[in-house]
Amino acid sequence: MSDVKERPGLTAGDDQQVLVTLTVGSQLCGVPVLAVRDVLGEQAITRIPLAPPEIAGSLNLRGRIVTAIDLRRRLRLPPAPPGQRLMSVVAEQGGELYALLVDQVSEVMSLDAATFERNPPTLERNWADFSTGIFRLDGRLLVVLDVGRLLAFSDEA
Repeated sequence: MSDVKERPGLTAGDDQQVLVTLTVGSQLCGVPVLAVRDVLGEQAITRIPLAPPEIAGSLNLRGRIVTAIDLRRRLRLPPAPPGQRLMSVVAEQGGELYALLVDQVSEVMSLDAATFERNPPTLERNWADFSTGIFRLDGRLLVVLDVGRLLAFSDEA
């Protein structure tokens, strides 16, 4: 089937994929646990002038400045309802920390790697552009997000 290198969070011999599950909009998503540095509740975010709209601002994490990415904007979804508290999933890319703003962080799930599937052709483009694949869970789709692609702003015009 697919090569281990194509499945994030796996190494040779692994038969499980461990994901931090989260919700963006109404969609259940997962991020490989090895990509997550921290999970934070609502934080004070300082707006950054002239930043792209997906950049919500910056926050202070134990003395380190962290760029906050609004995943709803990044995924071209409607904004969160006013007053909704957001959580942050902190990831590291290129030596910098980024806080991915999500609606909710749920649990760490260990899923059978054999059930991992490539993105189906019916997956909306805004999700497929930032996903490595999916898991089907009891009638619900879990979209596995690619943190590298979510944070690759320099490749866009």
